[in-house]
Amino acid sequence: MRYILMMHVPRGEGDYQSLAAWTPEELKAHMDYWHDLNRSLIDSGEMVGVEALTPPRQARLVRAAKDGVPAITDGPFPETKEFLAGYWIVDVDRPERAYDIAAIASMAPGPGGAPLGIPIEVREVMRSPIADM
Repeated sequence: MRYILMMHVPRGEGDYQSLAAWTPEELKAHMDYWHDLNRSLIDSGEMVGVEALTPPRQARLVRAAKDGVPAITDGPFPETKEFLAGYWIVDVDRPERAYDIAAIASMAPGPGGAPLGIPIEVREVMRSPIADM
């Protein structure tokens, strides 16, 4: 079973938002945590993919105009309280394993080494009928 684990972080202020204020040691510990988690998922054979995303200010929303030409606007909207910072796709034998991985990701260290408690949304990835062709 494949699951997507989506890391949501708050917009504006908060520990995760002020990465520039972290000490080099705190930032290194944070990045080492992600590398260790990713390496363990690769080693266990559970990793399908992992990606970090640029900040929302670089995002664009695209819709087709009536003539089919892309209509591009800034996005997401300013009232969004959280944004998607990155995600993992894992292949595990049961949902509880996906929840365990999400809990580990949630505990990434922040300032002073304290766990950030980052919200991780877990959703099963549906198989496309085309994948069976």
